[in-house]
Amino acid sequence: MHFITISQMLGTDGEKIARKVAGDLQYTFYGEQELFKAAEELDVLADVKKVDEKAPPFLERLFSERPKVHLDRLQSVIYDVAKKGDAVFFGRGSQLLLNSFSCAFHVLVIGSHEKRIERVMKEMGLSREEAEKTIHRSDQEKKDFIQFAFKEDWLNFHLYDLILNTDKLSFDSAARAIIDSTGEIKDCARDSVHTLARLSLQRRIESAFLEAGIPSSSLFFSVEDPENVRLYGYTSSKEEKGKVESVVRKVKGVREIQNEINIFTQGLGGV
Repeated sequence: MHFITISQMLGTDGEKIARKVAGDLQYTFYGEQELFKAAEELDVLADVKKVDEKAPPFLERLFSERPKVHLDRLQSVIYDVAKKGDAVFFGRGSQLLLNSFSCAFHVLVIGSHEKRIERVMKEMGLSREEAEKTIHRSDQEKKDFIQFAFKEDWLNFHLYDLILNTDKLSFDSAARAIIDSTGEIKDCARDSVHTLARLSLQRRIESAFLEAGIPSSSLFFSVEDPENVRLYGYTSSKEEKGKVESVVRKVKGVREIQNEINIFTQGLGGV
């Protein structure tokens, strides 16, 4: 199985190119709506809809765990659909989520400022001034989102295997260039499906911990396999130990739980 991730500067035909590549290769395409559908199947649609490739407001990030919950659940969806096989991912930080897999090929579609303005004016029916503002806002939102989600610069060229300037390329030609460039891409290792399933479940449990306010300094988990979760750490009561297990048991995909949380009946201040 192979993955292609395609990121774009607004006004460069990136989505058209991504859809063309997926169609020509007969790969599954995952854009916004396709990920929404997958999120609905995992019961995390409301959270995924909150992630729109821009960082949440500063005060929300400062005083709430909700942005991290939304992000974890989006990432769990991407990992979950990736394990189904050959796919083209459009945006949503997929180039970073899948960067450790040798079978993934990452593309950035760029263009000159002037050509991008022309395309946005034509496609969105905007004036030149409106198009310039739209492009600037889009670039800034992508920058802020990738920084918030991954502490990375989305225009770091080292993140990509191929960078295409579409000023002089039709989206058909650009798609062909991508397909031709992926000819030497390696197959995923045999355990990649297992790894993706484990990562997907791990993100869902992380979001459940955040949502329930479970302290990360004393209570922990590990995903032993795609269905088996080990809980460990320490708490002050049997009730708290049971609450943690109950939270994890409600996460879709969890089948077995090894609850190895220790109970300290005396104060934990000196632990």
